[in-house]
Amino acid sequence: MLKLHGNNDDKNNRLRNILKLCLALAPPKRNNRQMPSPFDNVEPPLTKVGQLKSLSPSEVVGFSSLLLVKKIADKTAKNGAPYLVVVFGDKTGEFAVTVFSDTPFFQLFKTDAPEGSVVIFTGTTAYYQERFSPKVVDIRRLSGEEQKNYPVHELIDASQENPIEMWEELQKYIGKIKNEKLRATVNRALEDIGDSFKTHPAGRAMHHAYRHGLLEHTLHVCRVADALLPLYKEVNEDLTRAGTALHDIGKTVELTYDMTTKYSRLGTLHGHVVIGYRMARAAALKEGLDAELLERLEHIILSHQGELQFGAPVKAATPEAVFVSLIDNLDAKMGAMQNALRSGGENDEFSEMVPALGAKILLKPIAQ
Repeated sequence: MLKLHGNNDDKNNRLRNILKLCLALAPPKRNNRQMPSPFDNVEPPLTKVGQLKSLSPSEVVGFSSLLLVKKIADKTAKNGAPYLVVVFGDKTGEFAVTVFSDTPFFQLFKTDAPEGSVVIFTGTTAYYQERFSPKVVDIRRLSGEEQKNYPVHELIDASQENPIEMWEELQKYIGKIKNEKLRATVNRALEDIGDSFKTHPAGRAMHHAYRHGLLEHTLHVCRVADALLPLYKEVNEDLTRAGTALHDIGKTVELTYDMTTKYSRLGTLHGHVVIGYRMARAAALKEGLDAELLERLEHIILSHQGELQFGAPVKAATPEAVFVSLIDNLDAKMGAMQNALRSGGENDEFSEMVPALGAKILLKPIAQ
């Protein structure tokens, strides 16, 4: 039930106006049978972002949605007036809304509803410059107690792969490292990190930016390595497997992760490449890894971003470093592609601009 602030007459009038606009969408059908939704028992029924984006842009539909405040960016207009760009989302998608300083919601997001807040968003569907950008009718932040009455877990985007199975597969991959101390170094580094490696996203926005995303991205890079290693005899398999497993471990410290992902103080100052290098080095010294292997493992981590402008302190200069850097880049870009395909609306021909690819992605599948 929506709760509004103000005296009883004002609240009742606002509620009537809001509910007139809330023409709730039914959940999808399969084999002509309506599928259950976790929102079914919530009053008024709540609409997911994916459902809203599947509507025709020519339709104007009222809705009420349970959403996560994913990002708030301060902006300044040409006339000097401040405004905010607020990104809302659930696990089915996200959208941005411009909040001007002369609206009551400006102060809400400046002081009372920071990133990570859960809100009830009531509005009407609309598009601006071909982007889904609904008109706001009302936004209210839910308290921690109120959140118990809503399916908040449905707001958190997560890997589509099973995290337990992914972790088990990664352990088998590490087990292929024949050098005992190198294998022990990898295991020690992951043990020192703890469970955060299994749950962390791989980034804030660019790729695999969801729960278990770091584990998924790491495993994908490892799978590609296994597939391609037989083609390149010059590449040392043990070092490559160690490097692929550890290349992004610094992200567990660079990023803080709860309902949303942010950069930590150390992450902002040092970045995940340098942090990961130090974590791998600490584990190797504990395990007594050979100095040359350590140097080469460190080089893989330090150079895996590929280009200096992308955060690599050095360019890849060994067969293993070049190999890991390229397959890391491959999966990062394909991860961004996959996310664009998953989050596009049914009626969208192209995605919005994907920063990791520098392009809008064609969403329509190949006709069968």
